[in-house]
Amino acid sequence: MGPRIGPASEGPQVPDKETKATMGTENAPGGKASPDPQDVQSSVFHSIKLFVLCHSVLQLAQLMISGYLKSSISTVEKRFGLSSRTSGLLASFNEVGNTALIVFVSYFGSRVHRPRLIGCGAILVSLAGLLMTLPHFISEPYRYDDTSPENTPQDFEASLCLPTASAPAPAPSNGNCSSSTEAQHLGLVGIMFVAQTLLGVGGVPIQPFGISYIDDFAHHSNSPLYLGILFAVTMMGPGLAFGLGSLMLRLYVDINRMPEGGISLTIKDPRWVGAWWLGFLIAAGTVALAAIPYFFFPKEMPKEKHELQFRRKVLAVTDSPAGKGKDSPTEQRPGESTKKQDGPVQIARNLTVIQFIKVFPKVLLQTLRHPTFLLVVLSQVCLSSMAAGMGTFLPKFLERQFFITASYANLLIGCLSFPSIIVGIVVGGVLVKRLHLGPVGCSVLCLLGMLLCLFFSLPLFFIGCPSHQIAGITHQPSAQPGLELFPGCMEACSCQSDGFNPVCDPSARVEYITPCHAGCSSRVVQDALDKSQVFYTNCSCVAGDNPVLAGSCDSTCSHLVVPFLLLVSLGSALACLTHTPSFLLILRGVKKEDKTLAVGIQFMFLRILAWMPSPVIHGSAIDTTCVHWALSCGHRAVCRYYNNDLLRNRFIGLQFFYKIGSMICFALVLAVLRQQTKEARTKESRSSPCPEQQLLVSEPGKKSEDSRV
Repeated sequence: MGPRIGPASEGPQVPDKETKATMGTENAPGGKASPDPQDVQSSVFHSIKLFVLCHSVLQLAQLMISGYLKSSISTVEKRFGLSSRTSGLLASFNEVGNTALIVFVSYFGSRVHRPRLIGCGAILVSLAGLLMTLPHFISEPYRYDDTSPENTPQDFEASLCLPTASAPAPAPSNGNCSSSTEAQHLGLVGIMFVAQTLLGVGGVPIQPFGISYIDDFAHHSNSPLYLGILFAVTMMGPGLAFGLGSLMLRLYVDINRMPEGGISLTIKDPRWVGAWWLGFLIAAGTVALAAIPYFFFPKEMPKEKHELQFRRKVLAVTDSPAGKGKDSPTEQRPGESTKKQDGPVQIARNLTVIQFIKVFPKVLLQTLRHPTFLLVVLSQVCLSSMAAGMGTFLPKFLERQFFITASYANLLIGCLSFPSIIVGIVVGGVLVKRLHLGPVGCSVLCLLGMLLCLFFSLPLFFIGCPSHQIAGITHQPSAQPGLELFPGCMEACSCQSDGFNPVCDPSARVEYITPCHAGCSSRVVQDALDKSQVFYTNCSCVAGDNPVLAGSCDSTCSHLVVPFLLLVSLGSALACLTHTPSFLLILRGVKKEDKTLAVGIQFMFLRILAWMPSPVIHGSAIDTTCVHWALSCGHRAVCRYYNNDLLRNRFIGLQFFYKIGSMICFALVLAVLRQQTKEARTKESRSSPCPEQQLLVSEPGKKSEDSRV
């Protein structure tokens, strides 16, 4: 679940001849020669090191604001009455704007002022973050008890069992609904969808243009180090997003407009809604501040002339004399790059936008003819689908499965899952470098990583908490849906059918939707040193007429969330071992002149086939496990109770399905590469002269050594 690179970020955006010819005059008035490079470098914004620093901070902030919605997905669902499928669609809309414009970013390349365009994109991202908070400010205050007109400390009294004669008739679930109310709700949700789309559009130029800018003007030996630093800092963004979510969700949603009497909720109450909007304000402000320096960087800057001193010392110790001759491929490029102008990428640069759109399908089909490329992309689609679903709904899954708070779930994910992902990516790259793995070795490493990931994922099916016993929902599965909430013991009560103020009978470990559904007619507040505990008494539906506690029943297996998440983190690290070797398989599976376009097509497929549909698929699977829905204007809103066994089996099973698909694709890649290697050896042996064959036969030791190489 690391950062995803856009198609324009794979290769350097090398200026064409006309750009190179005008580099010295475009910024000078009247077309005169530009100042001496030493004078230009005197400006602090003519330093590629400063650009790397600024871009690391910007991409960190961008991923933080993009990932923040995932940390508060369950809170947004409760606040605006959304199903998991709708919230998954909301999360995937971030990719819609990104995918729609990423091809044009590849087309424009270095024709534009890249730093300024990055700054404009960052400003748009910041504005989109502010737009995400707008529904909070224009909507009414959150009402955590629909049976009470206002949030006051006495609102739980509206949930008591009152005699039918003295209580008002129960209002239908759509009693407070009107066309304007429904239109207002749709408008609030529509604003968030627009904001997510703009968030994706603003992020289009940030990473591709930033990486190409660094590669263009950094020293060829320093460029990999700069990009490594950039990715290392960037990958901390999602972890910081979940950490920020953990802090913000501890605060009440209406902290800026608290009622006079305060609220009677605690963070453990299932009706609690945290200040989800506050994190968007913080992240949007961070992105806006990080965007300011980009308006001062030049369109072109003098290329870095010197290698970093400490890197030179490290290479002097680690590099052998034999390896120095082949460690500088970029130094041999200038003469070669001017000759190769017949690849699809080079041809596309000379086309207009209309011609580029017309020729793109043909180039796409030509690239997909490579079997290794197609299989590796399909494998990465499976892995990205798994990552998109897990990243979007893992916090909610932990909340529901182990009955923990949203804040604690985000804290665990930020501290365990994302560091393991970073470790997996780094270890995969180190193994490829240390073992000098070729295409076959990379495919073996990918297959081994997925096999181990599947092995450690099997115990996840058996680690979880059973569902609470909910009176009228889980006790009477054969009863009619409309009558099961109204058992005979509460016939004298006038309970709201859509009320939600859960109470728990600790002796029988049975939960009731409201005190009224338990037949309770009075309440008692017991004050303690640190907090007060609310009891409901005179409950006609409770065995032995025992008092019930306010709030949901506590779970006896919440401690299992830590070993569960440790296994998830270990599986994520093993899956991320495939990140670097699979990327190398794509680069080595196509022609040299097609690499840039191939990587661009790869990320286009990942967005269209994985990052966009996967959250919706996972959300729909979660919705099928719901056993009790809240109703809003006669329509399903947020789910209040799930069947935990079904939830665990379907969520983990969907993840398991994607892992098996990825493993099968890597196995096919290994088979194809071995077949290609075998055919290449056969062809080479047939084309070799007879004297050489006799020489190889006479020297079996040398033959085995050559075949091994």
